[in-house]
Amino acid sequence: MAVDVLIVGAGLAGLMAATTLQENGLTVHVIDRGRSVGGRLATRRVGENGLADHGAQFFTVRTSTLQRYVDRWRALDLVYVWGTGWSDGSLKRTISDGHPRYAVRGGMNKLAKHLEQGINISIDRLISGIRQENGGWELYDSGGKSYAANGLIMTPPMPETLELLTASGVHLNADDDAALRRIRFGPCLCGIHAVNGDVDLPEPGAMQNFQSDVYWIADNQAKGISATRIITSHANAKFSRQNWDASEADIIRALESAVQPFLKPGANIVQTQLKKWRYSVPLTTHPQECLLAQDLPPLVFAGDAFGGRGRVEGAFLSGIAAGETMAEALASLS
Repeated sequence: MAVDVLIVGAGLAGLMAATTLQENGLTVHVIDRGRSVGGRLATRRVGENGLADHGAQFFTVRTSTLQRYVDRWRALDLVYVWGTGWSDGSLKRTISDGHPRYAVRGGMNKLAKHLEQGINISIDRLISGIRQENGGWELYDSGGKSYAANGLIMTPPMPETLELLTASGVHLNADDDAALRRIRFGPCLCGIHAVNGDVDLPEPGAMQNFQSDVYWIADNQAKGISATRIITSHANAKFSRQNWDASEADIIRALESAVQPFLKPGANIVQTQLKKWRYSVPLTTHPQECLLAQDLPPLVFAGDAFGGRGRVEGAFLSGIAAGETMAEALASLS
């Protein structure tokens, strides 16, 4: 086999799985369809000096495992505490709960860029087929290139993974298939707004109100990643689902209407870009941090929808668990 393990998806789960496998002395190849690593650790350049986090906005730490990494990242000045709570917008002040929300210098994607160092990664490669081959796995991309390995880790959103496996004729054990099909995601419509003038968002520059259709509004300049005033807005899963197929102009109008009340007199939105995240928020998760398929060559599923946590820490821990599980599965075959 060309490598020990193939990993589909270079988001946080895929990168941490690769890191863990390499620490166990195994060779890996990560393949991602995007033009950059990171998945929802996504940062977009706006104009010459603007930056906007438009996927994950920050992350929290609930486990000692992630805290150990965060301590290292802080020592490198890669991550920092952005705040310790968010206002719901009803008050112009934020009441701290004392729990750090971490951001990344230069945007969330910089964390993915840091983690990809030393990993064999191919980007802009869409996997179009999977088949069992010689007790392992062979993958094909849309350009006709093939990849082979003894083990396979799948980290894309589960609906996409299951669709690919079905189309490829890979049949899961009935229990595994049922467990994975129970996973559900909510979409997110995201606005990236270039603003001329000042805004009046509560400190430290964000509003979070889950009762609102547009529940998150954040100032990337106040956050410390953008030299110009770029606002990120996120609509909740219900609103995003209901308006997914609306015209781009109508969606942008709704997102801008939510941002307008936070503009100071004389400020205006000069441009809005729309980003659609079809699988943004795991609504129904798998209770374990990864799943090792039964009755097949080593195949592990991972991502932020595993472990019941969701979001950034969930993907991080799931990736580590997937790497450890795969290492054990391969060792048992030798």
